[in-house]
Amino acid sequence: MQVSVTIVNGAITEVTPLQLTNRGGRSVAISNQAAPILRSEVLAAQSASVQNVSGATYTTQGYLRSLQSALDTAGF
Repeated sequence: MQVSVTIVNGAITEVTPLQLTNRGGRSVAISNQAAPILRSEVLAAQSASVQNVSGATYTTQGYLRSLQSALDTAGF
């Protein structure tokens, strides 16, 4: 799981998944469903502190861990 974050004028303006789960058909389907929800939640919260997507705990954890790393790197 790897995401990229775009920050403009001190605000998160975009979160782009660079790599989602690619193991097993069900995991891929869950990741593809959860990613847009997580993006929306992150943009609204302006942080990685958002709720888990129901039924996508592992995807959520990986997504948010990668996001937090990107935010830390950006000094956000």
